Amino acid sequence: MTRAALLNNIDHRDLRIITTRSAEYGDDISVALTFPAEFRNCQAHYPIVFQKTGDAEFQPVLLLGLRPEENLFLKPHGWDAHYLPLSVERQPFMIGSSGDQLVMHIDIDHPRVSKREGEPLFREHGGTTEYLERMNSVLLSLHEGLQHSKDLSAALTRLELLESFVLDVTLDDGSENRLSGYYTINEERLRQLAPQAVAELHAQGLLEPVYMTLASLSQFRGLIERLRRRLRRD
Repeated sequence: MTRAALLNNIDHRDLRIITTRSAEYGDDISVALTFPAEFRNCQAHYPIVFQKTGDAEFQPVLLLGLRPEENLFLKPHGWDAHYLPLSVERQPFMIGSSGDQLVMHIDIDHPRVSKREGEPLFREHGGTTEYLERMNSVLLSLHEGLQHSKDLSAALTRLELLESFVLDVTLDDGSENRLSGYYTINEERLRQLAPQAVAELHAQGLLEPVYMTLASLSQFRGLIERLRRRLRRD
């Protein structure tokens, strides 16, 4: 359960945040939210796919594993990739609103929250630490980025570029594993787009995210190999 509280330097002056990456602190997830401005950094490590959220709405997500609650990027030494998705890094903070103003909340019950170890949020005399300023920047990037995700989803839906896919993986022991329920961009339909439609995607800043998505699909090979290596160790 999430217990959100409006962050302030009085009630939360002694709080610290544990930044170690492990299942113990909630990192045992197989999917993470992402947004178009993050695609360039993410595509070098994670497959970018789309998840259906409504009748005609989709959101981009990163695949961290091929099975539920399995993060193949978690190793004993921490997160095994050069780029940590912002939706993962932002825990345990959330963005909210107070009238027209954006405000920061914290999940008091999150396992990362501590009074004994981790990064402090406030300085001795009440000022914010560099860590908290970084988290504020992360939340703002997420807030703005998720709005851009809606624009991308709407454009891909309008142009009928999304298609569902199934990934079947045969492991070393002969067992069959199937990944389904996600969508990707149909390359053939993309190639057949009218020049005007391509120009509109470019004008909206959406053409690069489309190609970053396609480039990221090569990371499925790495994800499968990570799973095979983990099963060999187990």
